[in-house]
Amino acid sequence: MDRLTNTIRPYAWGSTTAIPTLLGVEPTGEPQAEMWMGAHPGAPSRLERGAGGTTLADVIAADPEGELGAATVAKFGPRLPFLLKILAAGAPLSVQVHPDLTQAKEGFADEERRGVPIDAGHRNYKDANHKPELICALTPFDGLCGFRPPLEAAALLEGLGVDSLKPYADLLRAHPEEAALREVLTAVLTADRAEMARTVTEAAAAAERLGGPYAPYAGLVHEFPGDPGVIAAMLLNHVRLQPGEAMFLGAGIPHAYIDGLGVELMANSDNVLRCGLTPKHVDVPELLKVVNFEPSAPGIMRPEADGEEVYETPIDEFRLSRFLLAPGGAPQRLPDATPQILLCTAGAPKAGELTLAPGESVFVPAGEKVELSGSGTVFRATVMI
Repeated sequence: MDRLTNTIRPYAWGSTTAIPTLLGVEPTGEPQAEMWMGAHPGAPSRLERGAGGTTLADVIAADPEGELGAATVAKFGPRLPFLLKILAAGAPLSVQVHPDLTQAKEGFADEERRGVPIDAGHRNYKDANHKPELICALTPFDGLCGFRPPLEAAALLEGLGVDSLKPYADLLRAHPEEAALREVLTAVLTADRAEMARTVTEAAAAAERLGGPYAPYAGLVHEFPGDPGVIAAMLLNHVRLQPGEAMFLGAGIPHAYIDGLGVELMANSDNVLRCGLTPKHVDVPELLKVVNFEPSAPGIMRPEADGEEVYETPIDEFRLSRFLLAPGGAPQRLPDATPQILLCTAGAPKAGELTLAPGESVFVPAGEKVELSGSGTVFRATVMI
Protein backbone atom coordinates (compact mmCIF):
# COMPACT_ATOMS: atom_id res chain seq x y z
CA MET A 1 0.00 0.00 0.00
CA ASP A 2 1.30 3.44 -0.94
CA ARG A 3 0.31 6.87 0.28
CA LEU A 4 -0.31 9.09 -2.77
CA THR A 5 0.82 12.63 -3.50
CA ASN A 6 -1.70 14.15 -5.89
CA THR A 7 -1.80 17.07 -8.31
CA ILE A 8 -4.35 19.87 -7.91
CA ARG A 9 -5.50 21.36 -11.22
CA PRO A 10 -6.03 25.17 -11.17
CA TYR A 11 -8.85 25.46 -13.72
CA ALA A 12 -10.52 28.87 -13.77
CA TRP A 13 -13.90 27.51 -12.61
CA GLY A 14 -12.45 26.01 -9.44
CA SER A 15 -13.29 27.16 -5.92
CA THR A 16 -10.56 29.10 -4.14
CA THR A 17 -11.49 27.65 -0.73
CA ALA A 18 -13.20 24.22 -0.94
CA ILE A 19 -10.18 21.97 -1.45
CA PRO A 20 -7.95 23.91 0.98
CA THR A 21 -10.70 23.67 3.61
CA LEU A 22 -10.93 19.90 3.10
CA LEU A 23 -7.15 19.54 3.35
CA GLY A 24 -6.91 21.88 6.34
CA VAL A 25 -4.49 24.27 4.64
CA GLU A 26 -4.55 27.98 3.88
CA PRO A 27 -6.05 28.99 0.51
CA THR A 28 -3.58 30.36 -2.01
CA GLY A 29 -6.11 32.78 -3.49
CA GLU A 30 -6.00 30.89 -6.79
CA PRO A 31 -8.76 28.55 -8.01
CA GLN A 32 -8.25 24.89 -7.12
CA ALA A 33 -10.64 22.86 -9.27
CA GLU A 34 -9.69 19.18 -9.18
CA MET A 35 -7.34 16.89 -7.29
CA TRP A 36 -6.46 13.85 -9.41
CA MET A 37 -5.81 10.40 -7.94
CA GLY A 38 -4.68 7.72 -10.34
CA ALA A 39 -2.33 7.03 -13.23
CA HIS A 40 -3.66 9.40 -15.88
CA PRO A 41 -0.68 10.61 -17.97
CA GLY A 42 -1.81 14.23 -17.57
CA ALA A 43 -1.14 14.24 -13.82
CA PRO A 44 -0.30 10.81 -12.37
CA SER A 45 -0.16 10.47 -8.60
CA ARG A 46 3.28 10.12 -7.05
CA LEU A 47 4.34 7.59 -4.43
CA GLU A 48 7.46 6.85 -2.40
CA ARG A 49 8.89 3.70 -3.96
CA GLY A 50 12.59 3.70 -4.61
CA ALA A 51 15.02 6.59 -4.33
CA GLY A 52 13.29 9.88 -4.99
CA GLY A 53 9.88 8.33 -5.55
CA THR A 54 8.05 7.65 -8.80
CA THR A 55 4.61 7.90 -10.36
CA LEU A 56 1.76 5.43 -10.12
CA ALA A 57 1.73 5.28 -13.92
CA ASP A 58 5.38 4.15 -13.98
CA VAL A 59 4.83 1.60 -11.21
CA ILE A 60 1.94 0.03 -13.10
CA ALA A 61 3.80 0.09 -16.43
CA ALA A 62 6.72 -1.77 -14.82
CA ASP A 63 4.53 -4.61 -13.49
CA PRO A 64 0.90 -4.44 -14.68
CA GLU A 65 -0.18 -7.84 -13.37
CA GLY A 66 1.61 -7.35 -10.07
CA GLU A 67 -0.13 -4.02 -9.41
CA LEU A 68 -3.51 -4.51 -11.11
CA GLY A 69 -3.97 -8.28 -10.96
CA ALA A 70 -4.20 -10.69 -13.88
CA ALA A 71 -7.99 -10.44 -14.15
CA THR A 72 -7.94 -6.63 -14.37
CA VAL A 73 -5.21 -6.66 -17.03
CA ALA A 74 -7.07 -9.31 -19.03
CA LYS A 75 -10.25 -7.20 -19.05
CA PHE A 76 -8.93 -3.65 -19.35
CA GLY A 77 -5.35 -3.91 -20.49
CA PRO A 78 -2.15 -2.94 -18.62
CA ARG A 79 -3.43 0.35 -17.21
CA LEU A 80 -5.56 1.61 -14.35
CA PRO A 81 -8.94 2.07 -16.07
CA PHE A 82 -10.33 4.77 -13.78
CA LEU A 83 -9.46 8.25 -12.50
CA LEU A 84 -10.62 9.42 -9.07
CA LYS A 85 -10.95 13.15 -8.33
CA ILE A 86 -12.02 15.63 -5.74
CA LEU A 87 -13.91 18.26 -7.73
CA ALA A 88 -14.54 21.77 -6.38
CA ALA A 89 -16.75 23.93 -8.59
CA GLY A 90 -16.79 27.61 -7.65
CA ALA A 91 -18.23 28.64 -11.04
CA PRO A 92 -20.15 26.70 -13.71
CA LEU A 93 -18.31 24.19 -15.87
CA SER A 94 -19.15 24.03 -19.57
CA VAL A 95 -22.30 22.23 -20.69
CA GLN A 96 -20.80 19.09 -22.19
CA VAL A 97 -21.27 15.51 -23.34
CA HIS A 98 -18.96 12.53 -23.61
CA PRO A 99 -18.88 9.98 -26.45
CA ASP A 100 -19.57 6.27 -26.11
CA LEU A 101 -16.73 3.82 -26.72
CA THR A 102 -17.44 3.33 -30.44
CA GLN A 103 -17.74 7.08 -31.05
CA ALA A 104 -14.51 7.73 -29.16
CA LYS A 105 -12.56 5.11 -31.13
CA GLU A 106 -13.89 6.37 -34.47
CA GLY A 107 -13.43 10.06 -33.60
CA PHE A 108 -9.89 9.55 -32.30
CA ALA A 109 -8.88 7.50 -35.36
CA ASP A 110 -10.34 10.15 -37.70
CA GLU A 111 -8.48 13.04 -36.05
CA GLU A 112 -5.27 11.01 -35.99
CA ARG A 113 -5.70 10.24 -39.68
CA ARG A 114 -6.26 13.94 -40.46
CA GLY A 115 -3.20 14.93 -38.46
CA VAL A 116 -4.99 17.11 -35.91
CA PRO A 117 -2.41 17.81 -33.17
CA ILE A 118 -3.36 16.16 -29.87
CA ASP A 119 -3.05 19.50 -28.04
CA ALA A 120 -4.92 21.56 -30.68
CA GLY A 121 -7.70 23.74 -29.33
CA HIS A 122 -10.16 22.35 -31.89
CA ARG A 123 -9.31 18.71 -31.18
CA ASN A 124 -12.38 16.78 -29.92
CA TYR A 125 -10.94 13.35 -29.11
CA LYS A 126 -7.82 13.20 -26.92
CA ASP A 127 -7.94 9.40 -26.70
CA ALA A 128 -9.93 6.39 -27.91
CA ASN A 129 -11.85 5.80 -24.67
CA HIS A 130 -15.29 6.70 -23.39
CA LYS A 131 -15.78 8.84 -20.28
CA PRO A 132 -18.75 7.83 -18.17
CA GLU A 133 -18.56 9.46 -14.75
CA LEU A 134 -20.10 9.50 -11.30
CA ILE A 135 -20.23 12.51 -8.97
CA CYS A 136 -20.92 12.08 -5.24
CA ALA A 137 -21.59 15.24 -3.22
CA LEU A 138 -19.51 16.14 -0.18
CA THR A 139 -21.39 19.45 0.21
CA PRO A 140 -24.70 20.56 -1.34
CA PHE A 141 -23.89 20.29 -5.04
CA ASP A 142 -25.72 21.98 -7.93
CA GLY A 143 -25.63 20.70 -11.48
CA LEU A 144 -27.51 20.22 -14.72
CA CYS A 145 -28.18 16.77 -16.13
CA GLY A 146 -30.20 15.47 -19.09
CA PHE A 147 -32.92 17.09 -21.14
CA ARG A 148 -36.20 18.21 -19.65
CA PRO A 149 -39.36 17.00 -21.42
CA PRO A 150 -39.81 19.44 -24.33
CA LEU A 151 -43.17 20.73 -23.12
CA GLU A 152 -41.61 21.53 -19.74
CA ALA A 153 -38.68 23.27 -21.44
CA ALA A 154 -41.12 25.24 -23.61
CA ALA A 155 -43.05 26.42 -20.55
CA LEU A 156 -39.81 27.48 -18.86
CA LEU A 157 -38.69 29.53 -21.86
CA GLU A 158 -42.13 31.09 -22.31
CA GLY A 159 -42.26 32.05 -18.65
CA LEU A 160 -39.31 34.40 -19.13
CA GLY A 161 -41.42 36.66 -21.34
CA VAL A 162 -38.61 37.19 -23.87
CA ASP A 163 -40.02 37.58 -27.40
CA SER A 164 -36.95 36.12 -29.14
CA LEU A 165 -37.35 32.87 -27.21
CA LYS A 166 -40.90 32.27 -28.46
CA PRO A 167 -39.80 30.56 -31.73
CA TYR A 168 -37.78 28.03 -29.69
CA ALA A 169 -40.76 27.36 -27.41
CA ASP A 170 -42.97 26.86 -30.47
CA LEU A 171 -40.51 24.35 -31.94
CA LEU A 172 -40.49 22.42 -28.67
CA ARG A 173 -44.28 22.13 -28.81
CA ALA A 174 -44.57 21.30 -32.52
CA HIS A 175 -42.37 18.20 -32.95
CA PRO A 176 -41.83 14.74 -31.43
CA GLU A 177 -39.67 15.00 -28.32
CA GLU A 178 -36.21 14.00 -29.55
CA ALA A 179 -36.61 15.82 -32.87
CA ALA A 180 -37.78 18.92 -31.01
CA LEU A 181 -34.82 18.99 -28.70
CA ARG A 182 -32.36 18.38 -31.54
CA GLU A 183 -33.86 21.18 -33.63
CA VAL A 184 -33.88 23.68 -30.78
CA LEU A 185 -30.34 22.93 -29.58
CA THR A 186 -29.08 23.20 -33.17
CA ALA A 187 -30.90 26.52 -33.65
CA VAL A 188 -29.54 27.95 -30.40
CA LEU A 189 -25.93 26.99 -31.11
CA THR A 190 -25.98 28.20 -34.73
CA ALA A 191 -27.92 31.45 -34.21
CA ASP A 192 -26.39 34.82 -35.07
CA ARG A 193 -24.07 35.54 -32.13
CA ALA A 194 -25.05 39.20 -31.76
CA GLU A 195 -28.77 38.38 -31.75
CA MET A 196 -28.23 35.50 -29.35
CA ALA A 197 -26.22 37.74 -27.02
CA ARG A 198 -29.19 40.09 -26.78
CA THR A 199 -31.54 37.18 -26.12
CA VAL A 200 -29.26 35.82 -23.39
CA THR A 201 -29.02 39.24 -21.72
CA GLU A 202 -32.81 39.61 -21.68
CA ALA A 203 -33.33 36.03 -20.48
CA ALA A 204 -30.81 36.43 -17.66
CA ALA A 205 -32.43 39.67 -16.47
CA ALA A 206 -35.82 37.96 -16.45
CA ALA A 207 -34.42 34.92 -14.63
CA GLU A 208 -32.94 37.13 -11.90
CA ARG A 209 -36.23 38.98 -11.54
CA LEU A 210 -38.39 35.84 -11.42
CA GLY A 211 -36.18 33.60 -9.27
CA GLY A 212 -37.66 30.24 -8.28
CA PRO A 213 -37.01 27.65 -11.03
CA TYR A 214 -35.01 30.28 -12.93
CA ALA A 215 -32.53 30.97 -10.12
CA PRO A 216 -29.95 28.31 -11.17
CA TYR A 217 -29.73 29.89 -14.63
CA ALA A 218 -29.63 33.54 -13.59
CA GLY A 219 -25.99 33.52 -12.55
CA LEU A 220 -24.74 31.83 -15.71
CA VAL A 221 -24.79 35.01 -17.75
CA HIS A 222 -22.46 36.76 -15.29
CA GLU A 223 -19.80 34.13 -16.01
CA PHE A 224 -20.55 33.79 -19.73
CA PRO A 225 -22.25 36.96 -21.06
CA GLY A 226 -23.93 36.38 -24.40
CA ASP A 227 -23.09 32.67 -24.47
CA PRO A 228 -25.76 30.54 -26.22
CA GLY A 229 -24.99 27.87 -23.63
CA VAL A 230 -27.16 29.86 -21.19
CA ILE A 231 -30.23 29.03 -23.30
CA ALA A 232 -29.00 25.47 -23.90
CA ALA A 233 -28.71 25.05 -20.13
CA MET A 234 -32.41 25.91 -19.74
CA LEU A 235 -33.26 22.79 -21.74
CA LEU A 236 -31.65 20.67 -19.00
CA ASN A 237 -32.84 19.47 -15.60
CA HIS A 238 -31.48 21.30 -12.57
CA VAL A 239 -30.25 18.92 -9.87
CA ARG A 240 -29.22 19.60 -6.28
CA LEU A 241 -27.38 16.75 -4.57
CA GLN A 242 -27.17 16.59 -0.81
CA PRO A 243 -23.99 15.20 0.85
CA GLY A 244 -23.75 11.48 0.18
CA GLU A 245 -26.04 11.59 -2.85
CA ALA A 246 -24.60 10.82 -6.27
CA MET A 247 -25.41 11.11 -9.96
CA PHE A 248 -24.22 8.93 -12.86
CA LEU A 249 -23.55 10.51 -16.27
CA GLY A 250 -23.47 8.12 -19.19
CA ALA A 251 -22.47 8.70 -22.80
CA GLY A 252 -24.33 11.42 -24.67
CA ILE A 253 -26.04 12.95 -21.63
CA PRO A 254 -25.58 16.74 -21.59
CA HIS A 255 -24.56 18.01 -18.19
CA ALA A 256 -22.74 20.72 -16.28
CA TYR A 257 -21.60 21.22 -12.70
CA ILE A 258 -22.48 24.60 -11.21
CA ASP A 259 -21.31 24.73 -7.61
CA GLY A 260 -20.15 22.43 -4.83
CA LEU A 261 -17.54 19.92 -3.64
CA GLY A 262 -17.71 16.27 -4.61
CA VAL A 263 -15.88 13.02 -5.23
CA GLU A 264 -15.82 12.18 -8.94
CA LEU A 265 -14.93 8.82 -10.47
CA MET A 266 -14.65 8.28 -14.21
CA ALA A 267 -13.19 6.13 -16.92
CA ASN A 268 -9.65 7.19 -17.78
CA SER A 269 -10.37 9.65 -20.64
CA ASP A 270 -10.24 13.34 -21.58
CA ASN A 271 -12.89 13.25 -24.31
CA VAL A 272 -15.30 16.20 -24.00
CA LEU A 273 -17.61 17.82 -26.55
CA ARG A 274 -18.93 21.17 -25.37
CA CYS A 275 -22.34 22.79 -25.90
CA GLY A 276 -21.62 26.18 -24.33
CA LEU A 277 -20.70 28.13 -21.19
CA THR A 278 -17.11 28.06 -22.34
CA PRO A 279 -14.58 30.10 -24.32
CA LYS A 280 -13.29 26.80 -25.74
CA HIS A 281 -14.05 25.21 -29.11
CA VAL A 282 -17.65 24.10 -29.76
CA ASP A 283 -17.88 21.70 -32.71
CA VAL A 284 -21.64 21.76 -33.36
CA PRO A 285 -21.80 19.03 -36.07
CA GLU A 286 -19.70 16.60 -34.01
CA LEU A 287 -21.61 17.47 -30.86
CA LEU A 288 -24.95 16.67 -32.53
CA LYS A 289 -23.64 13.21 -33.47
CA VAL A 290 -22.88 12.42 -29.84
CA VAL A 291 -25.77 13.97 -27.88
CA ASN A 292 -28.55 11.71 -26.64
CA PHE A 293 -31.70 13.78 -27.19
CA GLU A 294 -34.03 11.50 -25.26
CA PRO A 295 -35.49 13.40 -22.26
CA SER A 296 -34.36 11.82 -19.01
CA ALA A 297 -34.91 12.55 -15.35
CA PRO A 298 -31.61 12.65 -13.46
CA GLY A 299 -31.34 9.57 -11.28
CA ILE A 300 -30.16 10.56 -7.81
CA MET A 301 -28.40 7.70 -6.07
CA ARG A 302 -28.63 7.15 -2.32
CA PRO A 303 -26.73 4.09 -1.04
CA GLU A 304 -28.55 2.32 1.77
CA ALA A 305 -26.36 -0.67 2.63
CA ASP A 306 -24.58 -0.97 5.96
CA GLY A 307 -20.81 -1.34 5.94
CA GLU A 308 -19.71 -0.78 2.36
CA GLU A 309 -22.23 1.58 0.71
CA VAL A 310 -22.05 1.01 -3.04
CA TYR A 311 -23.04 3.47 -5.78
CA GLU A 312 -24.21 1.04 -8.47
CA THR A 313 -23.49 1.95 -12.10
CA PRO A 314 -23.61 0.02 -15.40
CA ILE A 315 -19.86 0.56 -15.92
CA ASP A 316 -17.14 -2.03 -15.32
CA GLU A 317 -14.17 0.37 -15.48
CA PHE A 318 -15.02 1.80 -12.07
CA ARG A 319 -16.93 1.09 -8.89
CA LEU A 320 -17.37 3.65 -6.10
CA SER A 321 -18.33 2.86 -2.54
CA ARG A 322 -18.24 4.62 0.81
CA PHE A 323 -17.48 3.57 4.38
CA LEU A 324 -18.82 5.56 7.31
CA LEU A 325 -16.62 4.33 10.13
CA ALA A 326 -17.99 4.89 13.64
CA PRO A 327 -15.78 5.11 16.74
CA GLY A 328 -15.41 1.68 18.28
CA GLY A 329 -16.83 -0.10 15.26
CA ALA A 330 -15.46 -3.37 13.92
CA PRO A 331 -12.73 -3.10 11.28
CA GLN A 332 -13.86 -3.44 7.65
CA ARG A 333 -11.83 -5.97 5.66
CA LEU A 334 -11.74 -5.06 1.97
CA PRO A 335 -11.79 -7.46 -0.97
CA ASP A 336 -8.32 -7.79 -2.48
CA ALA A 337 -8.85 -9.15 -6.01
CA THR A 338 -8.66 -5.76 -7.71
CA PRO A 339 -6.54 -2.58 -7.46
CA GLN A 340 -8.11 0.15 -5.37
CA ILE A 341 -7.64 3.76 -4.29
CA LEU A 342 -8.90 4.70 -0.83
CA LEU A 343 -9.71 8.37 -0.18
CA CYS A 344 -10.44 9.90 3.24
CA THR A 345 -12.90 12.81 3.28
CA ALA A 346 -13.53 13.12 7.04
CA GLY A 347 -12.09 12.02 10.39
CA ALA A 348 -8.85 10.11 10.91
CA PRO A 349 -9.46 6.52 9.76
CA LYS A 350 -6.72 3.95 9.29
CA ALA A 351 -6.04 1.92 6.17
CA GLY A 352 -3.93 -0.89 7.50
CA GLU A 353 -1.27 0.89 9.55
CA LEU A 354 -1.59 4.21 7.74
CA THR A 355 -3.68 6.96 9.35
CA LEU A 356 -5.42 9.17 6.80
CA ALA A 357 -6.42 12.82 7.10
CA PRO A 358 -9.15 14.41 4.96
CA GLY A 359 -8.00 14.62 1.36
CA GLU A 360 -5.34 11.93 1.75
CA SER A 361 -5.43 8.76 -0.33
CA VAL A 362 -3.61 5.45 -0.79
CA PHE A 363 -3.17 3.01 -3.67
CA VAL A 364 -3.65 -0.65 -2.76
CA PRO A 365 -2.36 -3.14 -5.36
CA ALA A 366 -4.43 -6.18 -6.25
CA GLY A 367 -3.80 -9.04 -3.85
CA GLU A 368 -2.87 -6.87 -0.86
CA LYS A 369 -5.09 -7.39 2.17
CA VAL A 370 -6.20 -4.25 3.99
CA GLU A 371 -8.60 -3.32 6.77
CA LEU A 372 -10.26 0.02 7.47
CA SER A 373 -10.55 0.98 11.12
CA GLY A 374 -10.93 3.99 13.38
CA SER A 375 -13.52 6.67 12.63
CA GLY A 376 -14.19 8.80 9.57
CA THR A 377 -15.35 8.57 5.95
CA VAL A 378 -13.48 6.62 3.28
CA PHE A 379 -14.35 6.33 -0.39
CA ARG A 380 -13.16 3.22 -2.23
CA ALA A 381 -12.54 3.30 -6.00
CA THR A 382 -11.92 0.03 -7.81
CA VAL A 383 -13.05 -1.96 -10.89
CA MET A 384 -15.66 -4.63 -11.63
CA ILE A 385 -14.30 -7.96 -12.88
